[in-house]
Amino acid sequence: MSDEERRIARAKLPEGLRPETLAVRTALAPSQHGENSEALFLTSAYVQPDAQTSAERFAASEDFTYSRTSNPTVRSLEARLAAMEGTEAAVATASGMGAILLLCMGLLKAGDHVVCSRSVFGSTINLFAKEFGKFGVETTFVSQTDLQEWRDAIKPTTKLFFAETPTNPLTEVCDIGALADIAHAAGALLVVDNTYSTPCLQRPTEFGADLIMHSATKYMDGQGRVMAGALCGPSRIIKDVFGPVVRTAGMVLSPFNAWVVLKGLETLSLRMRAQSEQALAVASWLEARPEVARVHYPSLASHPQHELAMRQQSGQGGAVLSFELHGATPEAARAAAFHVIDSTRVLSIATNLGDTKSIITHPATTSHGRLSEEQRRAAGISQGLIRLSVGLEHVDDITDDLLRGLSTLLKN
Repeated sequence: MSDEERRIARAKLPEGLRPETLAVRTALAPSQHGENSEALFLTSAYVQPDAQTSAERFAASEDFTYSRTSNPTVRSLEARLAAMEGTEAAVATASGMGAILLLCMGLLKAGDHVVCSRSVFGSTINLFAKEFGKFGVETTFVSQTDLQEWRDAIKPTTKLFFAETPTNPLTEVCDIGALADIAHAAGALLVVDNTYSTPCLQRPTEFGADLIMHSATKYMDGQGRVMAGALCGPSRIIKDVFGPVVRTAGMVLSPFNAWVVLKGLETLSLRMRAQSEQALAVASWLEARPEVARVHYPSLASHPQHELAMRQQSGQGGAVLSFELHGATPEAARAAAFHVIDSTRVLSIATNLGDTKSIITHPATTSHGRLSEEQRRAAGISQGLIRLSVGLEHVDDITDDLLRGLSTLLKN
């Protein structure tokens, strides 16, 4: 056996490996140098041995010709993510929103109809309602948890169901299996945004979802360094439908960002478990505070979809929670939220999530700030709502930091 054959053979992993192993080992074969850590290929083009080979590779679209079409580092990330989600293929994009853009460009046309949860991320609502609305794609927004609303929204032109579970920031959980049945009966595809749970906690295709979307900017990177997104699903859609769109439109992930996320995936399982445990401790502490009106977190027994979440998310709630403060008026609730946020000294005031550093934000003026007040009310985003992405600091330091503002609320 030649050295090249040995390298390729070593890259073909045995069947039945667990997700934690796939997250560390799935990648393309190493180069002739035998590197143990996946290489970073910073190149825009690839030298071809001759004109005929060049023509064949460009026609096949599978070989490396130009990094807008494919790159070894990006392809390793795609292979690893598909293995972790249990799908045939994956395509990486420049951001999570870029992944949804690719989804719409690949599957929808003027006159088509989408049914989408009204509780999804604010930019997702805008992309469907405003940007694709301009091109004749109609979207009906429905309750995340009311299955009858999804049924009632179906039209003859319905092509896509889009859900995010748990949602950002209220952590509402949808029944993936039930939505898949409704969508498939209508001849539509179900797409699930799995950013919050990641494949370490939840694999939507096991419940019947057709496609999985990720903002890999969040937990897959895990340290707030780069932007990235992805779609996972069957090859007939990922390669045959989305592939030509990516080659033409160019919403590709850079090799460096792909390498960063590739490394992040190796510790994803450990981080998700640890941060989920911390989030539960913080959520339980907040639920006992008199200044807090309500805590939204799937692992709490008080969560409306607690049992469903535990079944779908491997018994874990994830690492994001939100909580609402008391306020006689929206203005008073907003002032209270700003006071708690501004009183922190350890938590980061930022709009990202999924970092090892805990992040606190006010959704009504950030992630959902570009929505109308009517849209925010429909999504349940109140002025007194605070979102907390729990990191890896000591849990007592997180609660002590929140206490700086909470303990003085009743005095103000």
